Amino acid sequence: MAVIPEPERSKIYTRIKHLLGAPLRSVEVEDEMMDSLMELSIQDYEEYILQWLIDSQWVNLVNLNMSEKSVAKALVTRTMDFEQQFSYSYSKIVGLQTMGPWVLKKDYFTLSANTQNYEIPAGREVNELLWFSDQAWTAFGLGGVSGFGAGVGLGADQPGFAQMGNQGSYYMMSGFDYLIRMQEANILNRILGGSLTYRITGLPDGKKNIFLYNTPGGKFSWSSYSNYVGKAVWYWYYDVGPDDRAACLKANKDIILLPTDVPLDELSWEDLNVPGKQWVRRWFTAYVKETLARVRGKYSGNLKTPDSEITMDYTSLLTEAKDEKSKLIEELTGAEGWLTRLRPEKVMEREALIAENLNKQMKFRAMPRQIYVI
Repeated sequence: MAVIPEPERSKIYTRIKHLLGAPLRSVEVEDEMMDSLMELSIQDYEEYILQWLIDSQWVNLVNLNMSEKSVAKALVTRTMDFEQQFSYSYSKIVGLQTMGPWVLKKDYFTLSANTQNYEIPAGREVNELLWFSDQAWTAFGLGGVSGFGAGVGLGADQPGFAQMGNQGSYYMMSGFDYLIRMQEANILNRILGGSLTYRITGLPDGKKNIFLYNTPGGKFSWSSYSNYVGKAVWYWYYDVGPDDRAACLKANKDIILLPTDVPLDELSWEDLNVPGKQWVRRWFTAYVKETLARVRGKYSGNLKTPDSEITMDYTSLLTEAKDEKSKLIEELTGAEGWLTRLRPEKVMEREALIAENLNKQMKFRAMPRQIYVI
């Protein structure tokens, strides 16, 4: 079956042969070969177009159900689903999800003297470890420190109160002062908090090894480690098994995870508009030149006859085909190419520039004069 319906097929093929010198020069390319080259040309154009479409709409496609209705909607709309889907993925990692079958469990191990390595049983994927650090700053002081003088009587976490009469009380400190203290506590926790950290590695038998150590430059001293001996270190984990990964992939095989998962219909010649057909025709011409060069390049273009030896020119055709393809790719996907100019961020830049220039232009326009007749 022909890629292009008649009579358009014969018209295009005849024009290509005329470009190559027919009928004054022989063109050693059959119509069957040209059908294959035209099909390849449409598929190449389709690849560039659909890759651009997936790239531009990927925020609406990732983690989407692979149904025709949902994909069609994602390709023609632009929403904030991307942020929602990634927040769900992050929530699943940290154990805060409200959807899905993942059950976050908690367990602990007990610290012992002069021990930095602790084992986690096999089949557990550790999510988070609650390790200890320096005493945290609060909005009203460090740990149990209280004071601030002036009779305010502030505890570690309690603001001062005053009272009028026998009942009722009110804050002595303004909300702005409370906000400033919270900001300072946040900065101090960044500076002083976290002298210890951990590393989790796998063991040959499927267990996990947790190695506790102090951070470089931290203020923790191992001489104070004895203060924590006998205390529990809690951790959160998911139960995993050898078949969990396969089960997960099987359960989510209809979800778009990669750009190659997006189901899209193939383009045909009738689906192309005029600019698309022109690009495909020029690409098809380069394909024909390349194929004709390979035909003529057999035996390095040297053909021996009983009376003489003929050298057929094929290198110029290969050079022309290569240059034409490079030019077409640049026109389509280059820095100033058609698809590049239509990317969402480029369109937004142009719209912003138009709005900015419009505001500048309006500043230099004279105010309309109105004549009032009384």
